[in-house]
Formats: sequence, C-alpha cells, structure tokens
Amino acid sequence: MNQTQLVIPSEKYEKSYSGLLQEFESRKEVPIPFTLGFEYDDFRGLLTRLHNCSKGINIPDGFVPHSSFWLIDANDRVIGVSNVRHGLTDKLRHEGGHIGYGIRPSERKKGYGTILLKKSLEKAREIGISKVLITCDKQNRGSVGVILKNDGKFDSEEFVDTRGCVIQRYWIEI
Repeated sequence: MNQTQLVIPSEKYEKSYSGLLQEFESRKEVPIPFTLGFEYDDFRGLLTRLHNCSKGINIPDGFVPHSSFWLIDANDRVIGVSNVRHGLTDKLRHEGGHIGYGIRPSERKKGYGTILLKKSLEKAREIGISKVLITCDKQNRGSVGVILKNDGKFDSEEFVDTRGCVIQRYWIEI
C-alpha cells in the first residue's frame, strides 16, 4: 500500500479505469465521485474533459473548477478516484464539499480510502485550500472512518430529501 501514487488521469490507465467502472456497474452502485459518471467511450475525450474541468473550461453553470486524481498501486492499477473542487458554492457547502472520493469495490476495507483522502488533501493544499469540507452519507461508516482518520472534525448533519439519507459535514484543517 505504501507504493501507491496519486496521479493525473492519463491514457496509460485506460484499461484499469474501465475495470474500476465495471466493478461499480456490476454491483449496481452509483460511482462516486461524480466524474466517474462522465462518458469514457472516447477516452482521450474524457481526459480532455477532466483537464478542462481543472482549468474551469466548459464547466456547467453553478460548478467550480475541479481536479481529478487517480490512486494507483505498484502495478499501475487504478484503486480509487478523487475529485478536488477548487472552491465551494452554496450547494457544495450543503452537500458535496471540497473533495469527493471513491475506492474500487474489490479494494475496500484495505486502508486505501484513508490514503486517497490524505493524498487528495495534499492536492487541495497545493491548490490553495487550507480548510476542507468533506460530506458523506451518515450510514457510510467506511467513509466516516476515513474522514476521522484524516482529522475530520464533525460540523453538522441533516436529512437531504434528494438523497433520501442523512448527510454529515466534516472540516479538515490542512
């Protein structure tokens, strides 16, 4: 696990990225973060879109620039994906926060989530963010644990109708 790296998405990882998405699909899970929902049939097009999002190019109204990163292991296998938002909107303050992240289903409960969030926090610091908001479903005990292991401090929670669950908010000073 100590041979993991957080990388900028590239063509080198296309097959592994596709495998990660297939795992989410086979389990009928909604892939998180939201960028995993971007079309990837044209992989170069996906990479261009992710790059443009990090520069604030062609992002939808109400969105902020956001950078995607992939956690890879020593075999260049994509283990997880994070998305670091460069700022917050009112909507993101409510639900979404600065960082969204997800781990390949077959690699969960192995500590990768903690590593992915830690490395994503470093990227947030490089972007200029010093206090990071992270939100998660209260029932997602794995994600809550990852946030707490990265020094997350509980802020608040509320039921979100559109999600049908209680969303918790945590702040992490970096």
